[in-house]
Amino acid sequence: MLRWGAALILVCVVLAAALALWVGHLNREVKREFQGRHWSVPAHVYAAPLELYVGAPVGANELEEELHRLHYRPGDPLSGAGNYRRQGNSFILHARRVRFSDEQRDPQLVAISADANSITGLKQADAKELAVFRLDPPVIGSVFPIHGEDRLVLSPADVPSLLRAGIKLIEDRRFDEHNGVDVRGVMRAIWANVRAGRVVQGGSTLTQQLVKNYFLTDEQSFVRKATEAVMALRLEANFSKEEILVAYLNEVYLGQDGSRAIHGFGLGSEYYFAKPLAELDAGELAMLIGLVKGPSYYDPRKHADRARTRRNLVLQELGSAHLIDAETATRSAAAALGLKAPGGSYVPAYLDLVRRHLKRDYAEADLAAAGLAVYTSLDPRVQAAAERALASNLKRLDAASRTRDDHLEGAVIVTEPNSGDVVAVVGGRDSGSDGFNRALDARRPIGSLVKPAVYLAAIESGRYNAATLIEDAPIELKLPNGSVWAPQNFEHQVYGRVPMARALAESMNLATIRLGLEIGLLKVAATLQRLGLETAPTLNPSMLLGTVEMTPLEVVQVYTALANGGFRARLRAVHAVVDEQGRLLKTFKVQVEQAAPSAAVYQLDRMLTLVTTRGTAREAASRLPAGTVAAGKTGTSSDTRDSWFAGFTGSYLAVAWVGYDDNRVTGLTGAAGALPVWLDTLTKLKSASFEPVPSELVEDRWIGFGDGFETTPACSADAVAVSLPKDTPLPAKPGCASRRSDNSPTGTMGDKIKTWLKNIVH
Repeated sequence: MLRWGAALILVCVVLAAALALWVGHLNREVKREFQGRHWSVPAHVYAAPLELYVGAPVGANELEEELHRLHYRPGDPLSGAGNYRRQGNSFILHARRVRFSDEQRDPQLVAISADANSITGLKQADAKELAVFRLDPPVIGSVFPIHGEDRLVLSPADVPSLLRAGIKLIEDRRFDEHNGVDVRGVMRAIWANVRAGRVVQGGSTLTQQLVKNYFLTDEQSFVRKATEAVMALRLEANFSKEEILVAYLNEVYLGQDGSRAIHGFGLGSEYYFAKPLAELDAGELAMLIGLVKGPSYYDPRKHADRARTRRNLVLQELGSAHLIDAETATRSAAAALGLKAPGGSYVPAYLDLVRRHLKRDYAEADLAAAGLAVYTSLDPRVQAAAERALASNLKRLDAASRTRDDHLEGAVIVTEPNSGDVVAVVGGRDSGSDGFNRALDARRPIGSLVKPAVYLAAIESGRYNAATLIEDAPIELKLPNGSVWAPQNFEHQVYGRVPMARALAESMNLATIRLGLEIGLLKVAATLQRLGLETAPTLNPSMLLGTVEMTPLEVVQVYTALANGGFRARLRAVHAVVDEQGRLLKTFKVQVEQAAPSAAVYQLDRMLTLVTTRGTAREAASRLPAGTVAAGKTGTSSDTRDSWFAGFTGSYLAVAWVGYDDNRVTGLTGAAGALPVWLDTLTKLKSASFEPVPSELVEDRWIGFGDGFETTPACSADAVAVSLPKDTPLPAKPGCASRRSDNSPTGTMGDKIKTWLKNIVH
């Protein structure tokens, strides 16, 4: 008997020791995991803030549209941040607290006045003039959310008092009294469930819910429940009630946005109401509190009636506990749910570019969990214009197509060429969905987009200029495999001797091939690479007609140098990265290097403006705002499989592509498919004319578009302004004045094009 007693004691000692070790292990795990960083917070990505200053091209109606986009509400500005009042063209705005990459702005009142086209006044509340005021940078998404979780972490100061009291009232009334496990609550829940004959009440405390969400799984087992209880007790033993409550408010699951799980009241407020938690009213807070019980069951976007009933029950409880007055409870219960689309907009194609840029400098683990803030160059207004332009044109082209069951696809990229800032990326017709990003990954033959590189190489050689006559005549070339290549012009016509400016403007294939072969394939390929093509193209004659395969992003990089006077700006999507404490970690500066001589690029650019006035993209002259000068090039790949347009104004460089994913024939030229997308994008934006600074080595001359002879607009209806090396001898058109007369070109490029347009109209 003594032996059995000793054995029993030994077993008890061993079990006690094992239990102590187990509890000690759980205690260490709780302390280690809960201290320091409590959450994996993905990097949040922000668009560029709209900058307001006197003269900024933002009219009063546009300003109000932008305030609506940022979910500012018409109301009394003195009642709190997030409200504005408009009287005529004057605004009083109570701006929110916002963190930029270089500073944090506290809430403040700002007076803004505008006319129909621009900002006319900007003052602080004390009437002090403001030089610049930045609106809030919209959130456009998160990078690498771990396990699909996303959240905005709240500090204790960010938690409204009504939320503190309300969540305890509804989810854990004895939170301030128990030590992590509420025995009375468990017994009460058991009795309620027995009486109902089903589970109608749970006994878990907020601390236990936090432990389950943070450390454990949803497995229904005694071991898991026991582990949860022990860890809850140890969590309360090691950390304060305040820390636990705030952690719970940051961790709790509140819904699903596709593959993204919405965690915490901070992100829940933005997701359901598109405004910060501090701006929620009692009814909105009550709806979020009510969601905790069952985010899927009470999902207000899918089950509005359930969500409203649950919200009103929470409001009733808040009123009974005197946390809100009866009038507020009644008014809030009668109000609509007030759901809004999430603040900012999700831009997956642009986020894809951001991820690729960040991967150069940051480990994936940091992007997934370090709570970084990433500030980009995305302009929401340009992005919206590009998305609408692509979607509407693809719909129109599909409707006109004979193949009703197939849908065209497309891509658009818009940049600011001087800085290399990428301000918009559209990866396909369904711009709000993740998937194949055609803007970055669709590698397709670029067709005649390659021709500016051929003509630039010719100009750089010193043997050719815009007035040089080149031969557009049939050509046959024997290839290494023994076959004969006999290319043709698109219209199957031959034009004979034409000025180089006309050959480029009208995209003559035969003239371009002869010119490229004369210059040499090696020089053309080298020019392409200097402009920004990273991979050397295959050297064959068809390269001169654009069998070179590039993505829209690579095309943008090449054309940046043409739009920027020969200086290639490295494309930039990210401006700065800031850590969780608001400290600037890294900035991405503008990187510019010379890719081609400025004088040669200026001559080429003058020829590219003829593309949009006299050439394959002449529709642009009638569609763009009056007086807007643009330069660009259409591109059509073999058998009209790919439709391209790359063009630039003084403000933007944009590239558009249209085609089928399976590379089938579209029947669309660059002018028929991609150009309308480009035009519909640019016409929605306020853009300056393309006005490059001329080199001292060149001068402007009038030549006949058809014959290259020197002429004047008064003498010849087909006179066009081009740029030539100084003192280039030209044959004069019979009967026309020489270039040294008063009729020689003067003024800006825009003036010359307007003169030409006026001449042909009259």
